[in-house]
Amino acid sequence: MLSLPASGKSLGLAAGVIGFLLVLALPTPEGLGANGQKAAAVAVLMICWWISEAVHIGVTGFVPVVLFPLLGVSSSETISAHYANHLIFLFIGGFIIAYAMERWNLHRRIALSVIARFGSRPQPIVLGFMVTTALLSMWISNTATTMMLLPMAMAVVNQLSASAEIRNAPAGTDQTKVAREVFGCVLLLGIAYAASIGGIGTIVGSPTTVAFLGFAAESFPDLPTIGFVHWSMVCVPIVIAFLPLAWLYLCRFGTTIPLSHVRFASDQTVIKQELAALGPMSVPEQRVLTVATITGLLWIFRAPLDLGGFYLPGWSRLFPMPAHVHDSTVAMAMAVLLFVFPAGQRKLGERLLDWKGTAQGIPWGIVFLLGGGFALAAQISDTGLAEWIGSSLAAMQGMPSWVLVIAICLLTTVMTETTSNVATVLMLSPAVAAMAAELGVHPYLLLIPMAVTSSFAFTMPVATPPNAIIFSSGWISMSQMFRAGILLDVIGLLIVPVAVYILGASLLGFG
Repeated sequence: MLSLPASGKSLGLAAGVIGFLLVLALPTPEGLGANGQKAAAVAVLMICWWISEAVHIGVTGFVPVVLFPLLGVSSSETISAHYANHLIFLFIGGFIIAYAMERWNLHRRIALSVIARFGSRPQPIVLGFMVTTALLSMWISNTATTMMLLPMAMAVVNQLSASAEIRNAPAGTDQTKVAREVFGCVLLLGIAYAASIGGIGTIVGSPTTVAFLGFAAESFPDLPTIGFVHWSMVCVPIVIAFLPLAWLYLCRFGTTIPLSHVRFASDQTVIKQELAALGPMSVPEQRVLTVATITGLLWIFRAPLDLGGFYLPGWSRLFPMPAHVHDSTVAMAMAVLLFVFPAGQRKLGERLLDWKGTAQGIPWGIVFLLGGGFALAAQISDTGLAEWIGSSLAAMQGMPSWVLVIAICLLTTVMTETTSNVATVLMLSPAVAAMAAELGVHPYLLLIPMAVTSSFAFTMPVATPPNAIIFSSGWISMSQMFRAGILLDVIGLLIVPVAVYILGASLLGFG
C-alpha cells in the first residue's frame, strides 16, 4: 500500500490538532449551539487525520469515544454503542466468508475462471469487474456486492501480477510489486465506485433511495408516487453514462502509472492449464461455495422486491419481526455455519473454519474506522450541526434553479464524504423541500439530484461502505483514494443535474 511520506503525516497530525483547537476557539456561529461547534471541531480533526493517515485509520476511529465525553457532548455509553452498529457485523460476517474462500483456495479457482473469461489484459478485466459490480448493486446492497467481489479481485491481481511487465520501467524495478500496486489499486477502486454508481439504478439498490422515497411519500402525499420503472428510467442512464467514464478515468489517471503500461505475460493457455491443474473442486471448496451462494441469495431476496408489477414478498416476512432482520443477520448466520460445518476432509473433527486463524485475519482497524465514522455522524446530527448546515441553504434563494441543483449536489457531496449517506439524505431533505416551496419549483427537481448525489462519494473510506471495504484490503492508501475520487466527484456533479433536467422533466413531470 502506498501512503504519504512521514513529513506529510506529521503535517496532517498538526493540521488536525490546530484545526480542532481553532474551531473550538472561534465564536459560536449564530444558530449553532456549543455542542454543534464541538462536533465540528472533532470532525475537522478526524478528517485531517484520515486524509493524511497521521495515525492508523483505526486509531482515528477511537477519537469520538475519547473526545465527545471529555467535551461534554455525549456520554461514553452513548458513543460506544455506535461501535456495535449492525453494519459492522455485516462487515465481520462478510470478511469471515471471504476468509473461508481463501483458506480452501476457492478464491484462486474463481479468479482463474474470471481471467479465462475476460482475458489477461488489465483494462478489460477492470471493466468486467465494474460492470458485474454495478449490475449486482442494482439488486443487493452495495456493501454485500463489494464484499463478495473483493476476494475474487484480489486473487486475480495476485495471479496475474506474478508475470507482469511494466512498460518504460527503470532498470531494477520490482515489476511484480509495481504491477500489483497499480493494477490492484485501479481494480479495487473500480469495484467500490461501480457499487456506488450501480446502486442508484433501481429503488432497491441503495438505502439512500429508500430514505428519499420514504420522505417524499410522507411530505408530498398529493404528488404521484415515484415507481420502480420511472426511477430506473431516470437513473439507469446515469449509470450507463457514469460507469464507462469512471473506468476510463481510473485506467488512465487512477494511479501515477497508467494501467496501459502494465502488461501480463500469462496467456490464456497458461491460465487454462493452471485452472485444469486445480482439478475437481474439493469437498471443502464445494461447501464454502454453497454457503457463499446461499448468502448471496438470502441477501437478494431478504426484503420485498417490487419489480414494476412483479412483486416478491421477501423471506424475512416468514419471521415475527421482518424489520429486525438485516443483511448483517444473514452474514453472521452464515459465518457461524462455517465454524459449525465439518470440512469433509479425512482429518476428523476439522471444520471449515477455526477461530484462531479467522480472528487474526479480520481487519479490526476497519471495524474501528467504521465505528468512529458512525459515532461522528450521529453527533453531527444530534448536536444540530447538520441542521445548521442545512439551514445555510436559505442563502441560495433567488438563484436560478439549475444553479440551485448544482449547489445542492455540491453540498450533498461534501456532507456525504464524512457522514452516513442515509443520514445526509434525511438531514438535507427537509431543508431542500422547504427551499423548493419558497422558490415555487417542483420539489423533486431538487430532491432527486440530492438523493442520487448522496451515493457518489469517492474520496474517503468513511464516505461509503464500498470505499471502506476496499480500503480494508490494505492495498489502497487514503491519499490514493482521495486523488482518484476527487475528479469523479466532479463528474458526478455534472452528470446528475443534466440527467435530472432532461429525463425528470418528461418522466416525472417537472422541469
